[in-house]
Amino acid sequence: MKVSDILRVKGNTLYTVGPDEPLGRAVEVMAEKDIGSLVVMEHGDLVGMLTFREVILCIVKNGGSVGNTRVRSAMDDHPLTCTSETELDEVRRMMLERHARYMPVMDRRMLMGVISFYDVAKAVVDSQNFENRMLKAYIRDWPSSEDAQPTARL
Repeated sequence: MKVSDILRVKGNTLYTVGPDEPLGRAVEVMAEKDIGSLVVMEHGDLVGMLTFREVILCIVKNGGSVGNTRVRSAMDDHPLTCTSETELDEVRRMMLERHARYMPVMDRRMLMGVISFYDVAKAVVDSQNFENRMLKAYIRDWPSSEDAQPTARL
């Protein structure tokens, strides 16, 4: 299974923010849209990723508020990325290794979407459920031992 399989099901709605936007506005967008991340774009290029993790770190650093902080100073400026052709096993390994919950999907320099650890886990569970149903159907249709034995001819 590839990342493109997740994007096909998930759709292509993307939420982005500029690096010089106020962090408070970015947090409002995340709350309004009920999303855990925003891709940070500047002049059409991916320059970072803002997730609830970076927001919380910033709030703690600033004594409980975002203050006048800009997205640029809170974002992860080296986010982990993948392509739509990346295999899910590789994505899982990369996300676990870097403790990443969100990953932008890039096609060269074009942002194609964002996948979350939840999206990956759901795809794996759905795939396993499908395989289980197919195996159960196969076993249910297994010929009985009497049907499988050749009859002797006299």
